[in-house]
Amino acid sequence: MTTSYDSSPVVDVIDAAVPLAPNQATRMLRLQRDKVVAATQGSYDAMFSPSVEGLSVAERLLVALHACSVSKAATLAAHYRERLLADGADRELIAAVGSGAQVADARLRTVLAFTASLIERPIEGDRTAVRALADAGLSTPAVVALGQLIAFLSYQVRVVAGLQALAAAELASERPAGPAPASPHPGAKHEALPANTPIRIKGFTNEVLGWKPWLEPVDVAAATPTQLAALDEMSPQARTSPYFLVLAHQPEMLLQRSIAFNAIMFAPGGMPRAERELGATVESRVNGCVYCASVHAQRFEQLAKRNDVISQVFDEPASAGTTPREKAIVEFSIRLGAEPGKVSAEDVRTLKEVGLAELEVLDLIHSVALFAWANRLMLNLGEPVFPQAVS
Repeated sequence: MTTSYDSSPVVDVIDAAVPLAPNQATRMLRLQRDKVVAATQGSYDAMFSPSVEGLSVAERLLVALHACSVSKAATLAAHYRERLLADGADRELIAAVGSGAQVADARLRTVLAFTASLIERPIEGDRTAVRALADAGLSTPAVVALGQLIAFLSYQVRVVAGLQALAAAELASERPAGPAPASPHPGAKHEALPANTPIRIKGFTNEVLGWKPWLEPVDVAAATPTQLAALDEMSPQARTSPYFLVLAHQPEMLLQRSIAFNAIMFAPGGMPRAERELGATVESRVNGCVYCASVHAQRFEQLAKRNDVISQVFDEPASAGTTPREKAIVEFSIRLGAEPGKVSAEDVRTLKEVGLAELEVLDLIHSVALFAWANRLMLNLGEPVFPQAVS
């Protein structure tokens, strides 16, 4: 499938934001997941394509500046500020959006309020928030574009933060090591249940759930070849999924996200797939995304042939984990998901001390960041449908 937009800038945005030098070890590590690198940059290009309907490029850049400022992602905020200035945007408006000050335009004010909520409190997304966007004049494709953009920025912020921690650990490895970090505290006891046994804890479950969209999905029978190609890139089931049919309103965004998803979750080597699913489940639990948590809890159980840690994650993520390695993975996932600006070389060092290789650390960063993206779409474009009440 070909793209219809200019893929400039040529410079990789993630590399520039970390920053990573061409021959730096952390950059060489990143290039071991070259499909993720390409899809991440491809997603960036799609998010700011002039062909996206309903939101101007300037509006999308203002959203990006606000999201990165709220996230305290200084280098990314600087990138979007520089793009706005280069495009001739009003300096006073740029300053107001970057500082969180009130803006005069009612439509932009609604969009920025939605942005801040989705970045900081995705669980609070609801049908009312989506309706407010429609009332402000956004079409269904524009709402999907906005949701994709904010969710992608959440991913971008966490990839940069994780790579910055890896780069800092790279420098720290050249110095004498300090004292070893404290061992993670033990999780609550949860016995492994027989396979396929429903787990229902604090509103979370490993059961198969449905999902009901708040926006009209694309009609497959009337879908364009571009939309069908984007759906097929995700999975053979995407043409029957209400979620992916909603995202198909912006097919190039969906295409690049699908490539990134499959490259992150299914790439050979590196972190075992079960542990990538664990990172995804933890991020989903912390964000309150019941649907995503259910799907990836199921996948963990299928791959690991056990579910004890899933019960722990549902009950109390901060203390979950059945081994030192699992505990470290869970704690890192929580920190990167909730406080990306605080992830440090020490966090990377802790993962390495429980046996993770650098490529495994990178896979975990990508998995958690990906679900910062996925959760924000699931939570704010629709709602889970339960087979029965969850206690």
